[in-house]
Amino acid sequence: MTASLPTWSEKMLQLLRRMNNFYLPGSTLHSCIRFEVEGEQVGWLQPKIASILSRFPDVFTSHGGAMSVNRCLDSYAKRSEAVDQVLQELRKDESLTCLKGWRNEKYAVMPRFCDTPLMCMERSATSLFGVKRYGVHLNGYSWDDSGRLCMWLGHRSATKQTYPGKLDNLAAGGLAASCGVKQTMVKECEEEACIPACIAEKARPVGTVSYTYEDEEGVFPEGQFVFDLELPLDFKPRIGDGEVQNFYFYPIEKVKELLVTEEFKPNCALVVLDFLIRHSVIQPDTEPYYHEFVAGLHKSL
Repeated sequence: MTASLPTWSEKMLQLLRRMNNFYLPGSTLHSCIRFEVEGEQVGWLQPKIASILSRFPDVFTSHGGAMSVNRCLDSYAKRSEAVDQVLQELRKDESLTCLKGWRNEKYAVMPRFCDTPLMCMERSATSLFGVKRYGVHLNGYSWDDSGRLCMWLGHRSATKQTYPGKLDNLAAGGLAASCGVKQTMVKECEEEACIPACIAEKARPVGTVSYTYEDEEGVFPEGQFVFDLELPLDFKPRIGDGEVQNFYFYPIEKVKELLVTEEFKPNCALVVLDFLIRHSVIQPDTEPYYHEFVAGLHKSL
């Protein structure tokens, strides 16, 4: 008997599990050691990375199942500078493929988003240390002339460092050190989709989506701040900084089907899944994995 093809719901559940694979059996979770700054855990180090960092004892010290930034580095500036010097040296290591995508963009490092940052770190290196990364994502939507809910999607440039050519949210970006959440959202709207600030500022913050996955480049605990923006039907986004090559305005049912294909950037698919749940496109009486979807979108980092 031929095995039946997976349903949409099963494919989405598989995607959620992939984006939370750090918690699944077979991950490196139980072999990782804590990465600490000033006695506070801020990340996870896979054994290979801990071994590499042990070559820099002036910057990193090991103790009791954890590796810490040396306490002699007793300020935000000193810690940030010392770690950056190590990372500049590690860029010569061909096995650390994530550093090939060096961004010259700093992310804040802290135990929780509400905590005072203890240092900052090059964005491309954060997965080596398993530190939390934050971003902002915008769902742009409106209703067409027939009253159907539709969503704007971006088509990522073929030259993007990550996920080239994939479908994306209308605007999104990482939260750089010292930048505000709404400030970043408005900036990304202007840069990526030429949405003027007077429109972007009407976007509503609607929650967060969080997950943790690992791959060959490290551990990725990520939290995305999500905004919804209802756009006038006659508004058309325009290509801005070149990170997007096109925009599409699709009925929400078509967007839903695209989420579980290889065409969609995986974490952006989770942001849209959250939209579908909040706007009752997906409902608990008709979606068997409704509870699993909601839980998978809000994992503790």
